Amino acid sequence: MTDFVGLTWDHPRGRHALERSAHRVGGGDTLRWEVQPLEGFESAPIDELAARYDLLVLDHPHLGDALATGALIPVDRLYPAAQLQRWRSAAVGPSIASYELDGHLWALPLDAATQVSARDTALVPEAPADWDEALALADRGLVATSLAGPHAFLSLCSVAVSLGDETAGGERLFDPAIGAEALGILTRLSAHAPAGTAALNPIGLLDRMRDRRDIGCIPLVYGYVTYASDTLVFGAPPRGGGRLGRKGPGRIGSTIGGTGIAVTGRTAPTPALLDHLAWLLDPETQRTVIPAADGQPSARAAWTDPAVDAAAHGFYGGTLETIEQAWVRPRLPGYIPFQSAASALVRAAVAGQRRADAVLAELEERFQALRAAASVAPRPAASVPSPVPVTVPEVSA
Repeated sequence: MTDFVGLTWDHPRGRHALERSAHRVGGGDTLRWEVQPLEGFESAPIDELAARYDLLVLDHPHLGDALATGALIPVDRLYPAAQLQRWRSAAVGPSIASYELDGHLWALPLDAATQVSARDTALVPEAPADWDEALALADRGLVATSLAGPHAFLSLCSVAVSLGDETAGGERLFDPAIGAEALGILTRLSAHAPAGTAALNPIGLLDRMRDRRDIGCIPLVYGYVTYASDTLVFGAPPRGGGRLGRKGPGRIGSTIGGTGIAVTGRTAPTPALLDHLAWLLDPETQRTVIPAADGQPSARAAWTDPAVDAAAHGFYGGTLETIEQAWVRPRLPGYIPFQSAASALVRAAVAGQRRADAVLAELEERFQALRAAASVAPRPAASVPSPVPVTVPEVSA
């Protein structure tokens, strides 16, 4: 008998399905979930958490630090290769690919999310198709932007991707011209936002949009299906067409989030625990149990299920194309503190406290320092347990 303890984030989407199904773990094992605030989920040091918990619900940018400290067990050492391939085929967008690094899979995608647009249909009857239309709404005081915590930087990245920066986060952070254009758009979008919205995380923004009805549109915000209604509608963010001399409608820019369940290096997972984790990813569970418990499934089978979509007021159908095209952030050691510092710089530029060109130059300088440090940092060998015999449910593509 083994008593396992997991850590997830304190929101119905992050905890209800896990808590309500924990009793299913058999074989005499038990599983208990603890929670941390959204801000802790976004920034807490992964190695410290891995030393205290057996299972971690995490976001993919933590992988750089997790691998640098040997905090996690590779998932591909716990399940058969055929099962992993079925999960890859079943996952929506890059929700499983974002957890693959250095030739291993490090987490199972329980939850899929990306930045989408949200609007109050009474204030904004038609979604803005491109940034010019979004800026026109912003000039009327109808737009709020997601700037708190890491989200100012993530919003900037998504605007840049929509403008065609396909190399963002690679050898350089932004193409210089595109970065300047993207920061200008984010600054204009934020100029006439309702007072107090700049300090709100995505949950706070959506709460305010629903309750106070003074936000007409959030062009980029992480989607939360529990807020979808007939009047609060989620859809694709504005596209970046027609700018910087480009023709056509442009692409959707969005930065994938969501969560994966990782097994920490301190853990000796049992067949019963692994069976339970596999059950959470089964398409039937994803279509039924997860949505019924306020969750946001990662299986494409759930996102394309008409009944699931109808119950969610069209959330999944309205944002499927967005998540399929979502951009994956760098996963380098030290990325999480970099992301926090970068977001503070972006907020300073948006608020007019720093010159845009100086902020973009500092962002690039910090990113290159991050890449240089990652290239010379020693990487401990992955924690590899003895093979665990486990019978997992079949997962169809």
